[in-house]
Amino acid sequence: MLAAIILLFALIRIRLLDIPLERDEGEYALSGQLMLHGIPPYREAWNMKFPGTYVAYAFIMLLLGQTARAIHLGLLFINAATTVFVFLLARRFYDVRAALAAAAAFAMLSVGGNVLGPMAHATHFVIFFALAGMILVHRALESGASAGFLLSGICFGCAVLMKQHGVFFGLFAGLWIVWSTLRSDRRFSLILRRLLPFAFGAVLPLGLTCLVMWHFGAFEKFWFWTFQYARQYTVETSLADGWNNFTDEFPDVVVPNAAIWALAAAGLALLWLRRDKLRFAFPATVFLAFSMLAVCPGLYFRDHYFIMTLPAIALLAGAAVNEGLVRLRRPAALWLCGLAIAVSLYEQREFLFRMTLFEASRAEYGASPFPEAIPIAAYIRSHTAPGSRIAILGSEPEICFLADRRPATGYIYTYALMESQPYAARMQDEMIRQIEDAKPEYVVMVAVTSSWDADEDSLMRIFDWWKQYQSLYERVGVVDMFSRTRTDYRWDAEAARLPPRAVRNLVVYRRSQVPTRP
Repeated sequence: MLAAIILLFALIRIRLLDIPLERDEGEYALSGQLMLHGIPPYREAWNMKFPGTYVAYAFIMLLLGQTARAIHLGLLFINAATTVFVFLLARRFYDVRAALAAAAAFAMLSVGGNVLGPMAHATHFVIFFALAGMILVHRALESGASAGFLLSGICFGCAVLMKQHGVFFGLFAGLWIVWSTLRSDRRFSLILRRLLPFAFGAVLPLGLTCLVMWHFGAFEKFWFWTFQYARQYTVETSLADGWNNFTDEFPDVVVPNAAIWALAAAGLALLWLRRDKLRFAFPATVFLAFSMLAVCPGLYFRDHYFIMTLPAIALLAGAAVNEGLVRLRRPAALWLCGLAIAVSLYEQREFLFRMTLFEASRAEYGASPFPEAIPIAAYIRSHTAPGSRIAILGSEPEICFLADRRPATGYIYTYALMESQPYAARMQDEMIRQIEDAKPEYVVMVAVTSSWDADEDSLMRIFDWWKQYQSLYERVGVVDMFSRTRTDYRWDAEAARLPPRAVRNLVVYRRSQVPTRP
């Protein structure tokens, strides 16, 4: 039955394997690709995330190939394994039918466009390691083996490496260890014997990462981006704006799967109402709370952040089935869970079963130029030699990845340059200097709002510089995005003759053979 659940949702994902990469996927894929070329993280591509997902992407691409299909196929296997983890964890508390219900609920919750389920975001990898760690913690609590606590700590440490938000799952596991120990044995020495190997395992992956970054001479950039700038990034959003972000995003996450969320709410209530289940109610509630806390850093509440709440919701849906919804017999409760999943499938039928891949990308990301990145990258790849450098003026690292060409600047995202933060001016100057030093063969200028997120307070120095520097280049490609459904392409002589006509556009420039800078 579990295999049938996995197969059903794998078939849904297979239809969407070739959906265009979006910019986060482009970041992970580019960094993974550079690793496969022998270039360590933070040497030629920078971002504030820890490098765990880069390593995961590199591993997937090593096995399956450097394509969007390969990346999404890798996610399919990761999601299938995570579904098994949900089942195994639920099976430790519920009967087999309730565990199957939890697994099916998770598979449904994690496939939808409302959480960007088909895209290989870091949050999928966070919960993969977090759930593996939770299973190991539970086994270690039963056996008392120090090695079990060490291994579980390593899993939670890997979850943090996938994305810093994973630290909340590690904190939950630490509390779970303390709470479970106090329920059976109040000796402080026993708590320490369990917590110390767990804590050592949890910090070990990050410690080894710092050592590796130091060995490859990338520690300074790694530390700046993942600690100094990341700290600045997380305090940019006010509480009022954060609340607005939450109220904007949370309904979109819940509504398509409202029946499953309602089932989870019933499961949580039933755990607290049944006295014999109170020992499950407390950890289930705390796990849900920490899963929600994992969504909160930065107060951006983006769709895919909520993937980190889905295991908790699925386990609570399983609890509702396990308790038989009080008056219903358990088989009837299981059918009710199946009905909730069927309703969710019906609510999301357009995205999951009918939309073309182009339409699916547009439905989730609006006018972001992810489908357009494919022909642009193909053009650059066919006109450059392997190892050539290209510059993207905008936040579209997927173009570098798809072209398999090295970035001329470490600023694969330009959002930081537009933010009102103390490093913005220095970042713009550094990006300009890197491009001038690299003299890239091709430059892609992205005139799309979502690729910059500039506002009235943003520094415009880099745009002023480009107006002058582009005299060294000739226009060879124009991509006019007139609407969500219409994009026009012009190449070579036609592009040189006709400038962009749409407000949203991408222009490809080739360095002149004999540049003469005024």
